[in-house]
Amino acid sequence: MSGLGKGVTTSSIAKLLQLADQKVSCVKIDPYLNYDAGTMNPVAHGEVFVTNDGGECDMDIGNYERFLNQDIPKSHNITTAQVYSSVISAERKGEYLGACVQIIPHVTDEIKNRIRKIAKDEDLDFLIVECGGTVGDIESLPFLEALRQMRVEEGPQGVIFVHVTLAPSLDVVGEQKTKPTQHSAQELRRIGIQPDFLAVRCTLPLEEKTKNKIAMFTNVTASDVLSCHDVKSIFEVPQILYDQGIMDSIFTKFGKVGMVNASSNWDKWNKIAQNMVNHEDQKIKIAMVGKYVTLADSYVSVNHALKHAGAEIGKSIDIDWIDSESITDYSILSKYNGILVPGGFGVRGSEGIIQTANYARENNIPYLGICFGFQLAAIAFGRNVMKLEDGNSTEIKPDTKNPIVDLLPEQKDISNMGGSLRLGANNIQIKQNTNAQKIYNTETISKRHRHRYEINKQYIAEFEKNGLIFSAESDNGKRMEMLEIPSHKFYLGVQFHPEFNSRPGFPEESFVAFIKAASE
Repeated sequence: MSGLGKGVTTSSIAKLLQLADQKVSCVKIDPYLNYDAGTMNPVAHGEVFVTNDGGECDMDIGNYERFLNQDIPKSHNITTAQVYSSVISAERKGEYLGACVQIIPHVTDEIKNRIRKIAKDEDLDFLIVECGGTVGDIESLPFLEALRQMRVEEGPQGVIFVHVTLAPSLDVVGEQKTKPTQHSAQELRRIGIQPDFLAVRCTLPLEEKTKNKIAMFTNVTASDVLSCHDVKSIFEVPQILYDQGIMDSIFTKFGKVGMVNASSNWDKWNKIAQNMVNHEDQKIKIAMVGKYVTLADSYVSVNHALKHAGAEIGKSIDIDWIDSESITDYSILSKYNGILVPGGFGVRGSEGIIQTANYARENNIPYLGICFGFQLAAIAFGRNVMKLEDGNSTEIKPDTKNPIVDLLPEQKDISNMGGSLRLGANNIQIKQNTNAQKIYNTETISKRHRHRYEINKQYIAEFEKNGLIFSAESDNGKRMEMLEIPSHKFYLGVQFHPEFNSRPGFPEESFVAFIKAASE
């Protein structure tokens, strides 16, 4: 089922191979009919992760980047819509030479070609492919069929299957139940795939008798039934899998015996993993005020970035998610060491964010506003300091008297919602003698974007006269990228999404500066 931990299992196996000096990457297959994740509601599906090359991808791509500390391009997120679009386009051009176009071979060939092209173009030793969805779902069947065919074509030393399953413990009985795993593996075998490994999710470590029972009924060697039990941090999972002998087994199955432990990177990685959990005695309380707080996964990269920054200064981060639509008593924010407003779109909850940004300014509480949180901080300042009547964003109120935030000029004639935002990495110039320059310690940075609206330049001079400065810009000064209030303890807004660049052991600079200010 979804949310079981396929992404973490995929990332962990990839990390183990990387630590054994193999060149490795990951691919996420999403069987839904959306072309990409761009138009999806984060509360239903988790955050939309933006790649350097402007892809709006599944949040698992973010997991891969954080574990491997490498950029993953958008081609690594394959969806049903992309596959079918390519097949239909080829059919319209007559490329199938009059053939009747079918799921097998045309759709399955397109899937296999995409996977093989990534492995070949990037000259990889290993490519780990995560197939989303649930075994038995109609929508994922063409993908599973393509993967089954790859095993036949590449042989057992070319493809290994890892099936992530569940062994729940019922409170009433207390024993680990094997039936969900038995039935799931059975269903997988029915469509022609015999798993080589079972990664079994469970609350407590898998008992030996449970392992043996699962092995018996699923045709998987007991030593390849892996316990994936709950841990404090997902970054501990590689070590858990390693301790159960997964690397010996993988290299044996691939006929690459003697390749295990070829790396001195383990100490570095384990230090990072331990650093992520070892500061429970020193907590910093952060209020995250946003629109999609009912699902923590809506802001998964922001949550991680805060924790990376906390680990950097030896503190643990305690995040409270506060719904910007339902907040009425802003004085509750006074008990927090810092306030963060993440990205978002649309009218709902925007007034709550504007009030939050103003409360942080008036009460000298460290504030970090990202994208929407940057734009609404400017509106809060415009309304409350510059006394701009009806100051707003044309996204929220199209006929506002003072459009402090307005549509990007190139967006005015766009009718399609999907893939049409300003997306991906852009170069940003930072002004000298600003907090922004102190934070990044350089004049040019490259950061990822995902927005349709921007600060209206006609108000900038008035902002700066009143004590708020725009300390970074892009596209030769056309777009404002960062704002700050120099007289404030820490007040920073960024138009870009710094959370997508944060990695364990390599935290993003604006988050580190924010957490340092919050800890003082």
